[in-house]
Amino acid sequence: MNFQINKDTLLNNLIVAQKALSNKTPNPALQGIKLDVLKDHLVITTSNSDIAIKLTVKDPSLDVTKEGSALIPGKYFVEIIRKLDGLKVNLSMAMDNMLRIEADRSDITLNMMDLEDYPELQFNEKVKSIKINVRVLKTIIRQTAFATSSIENRPILTGVNFKIDGKKLTAIATDSYRLSQKEIELNDSYEPLNIIIPGRSLEELIKVLENNNDQVELHFDHSKILFKYNNLLFQSRLLEGNYPETSKLIPTDFPTVIKFNKENLSTAIERASLLSSRDGNNAIVKLALRQDNIVEITSNSPEIGKVLEEVYPVDEIVGHPFKIAFSSKYILDALKIFNSSEVSINFTGEIRPFIIKGEYDENMLQLILPVRTE
Repeated sequence: MNFQINKDTLLNNLIVAQKALSNKTPNPALQGIKLDVLKDHLVITTSNSDIAIKLTVKDPSLDVTKEGSALIPGKYFVEIIRKLDGLKVNLSMAMDNMLRIEADRSDITLNMMDLEDYPELQFNEKVKSIKINVRVLKTIIRQTAFATSSIENRPILTGVNFKIDGKKLTAIATDSYRLSQKEIELNDSYEPLNIIIPGRSLEELIKVLENNNDQVELHFDHSKILFKYNNLLFQSRLLEGNYPETSKLIPTDFPTVIKFNKENLSTAIERASLLSSRDGNNAIVKLALRQDNIVEITSNSPEIGKVLEEVYPVDEIVGHPFKIAFSSKYILDALKIFNSSEVSINFTGEIRPFIIKGEYDENMLQLILPVRTE
């Protein structure tokens, strides 16, 4: 193996591939980056068992003297390439299973790993795939994956449920205390699909997708899903099991509807959460609609003090005075993902779930369960 390539081209692809590098694994080989050098392109492969990445690198700067393959310690390889000076880097096999890295005035040798220990990874593309605009896919992930559970005792809730019925795709995430749902219309009609993709996989995927109008192809089977985007193949395992039926949890009758300026509401809740009797992510705040149609956001800590924030709705209120308590983290997380500057909170009762919607966030809703404080 012997080739030369533009350093930044190599580095940019290694940074993407690094997302699937394993730090803790029973198989030490998964800490390596598999590099296949062919006549006119490179193939970079990484995997951590949950996700796998395959990049095909074609670049005018690539000059291959000798083809070959190698398994290179990933952490050290990426950092070495990152720190190199010069425009080009030359990589070649040296004696005793060593990789020689030359750039500008640097000459570095790195011990390689045993290529035979690396698992045989299959990136199988299907004849028919689902095509989604990359911006739309990133929006779906951004507006749902945050609501997945971080607790492994119910693994199914650590994933996002993707369902397709004809031209409609619905993505749902819940940790049993909140729920996020996003619907989109696809350009084509597809056979029914119901899969659960790990939230962590989607959060890694969104980091490597660019913000353009290209298409992402989704190829799936019973245990894996493959995202194909330009020169990137991103594969994730699927979660096994049946996702909870969430449609019955979403209320349809709302006695009280209040429309807020999103930023005003967020800052009031943030300030109130500072003096909550519960710390950090467990901070609880209370919302009360007064007779004069002004909303109070309050919190109280006997040891520290109390906060009272007045928030003025931006439209006429539908409903009667009431009080409700909720997790400040959950509502702030939900508000962050709205593109709308104004949001409507639809209340069903003091101890029943409420729904948040935005005028410019079509077919997206956030559901939050209130907290009992008495």
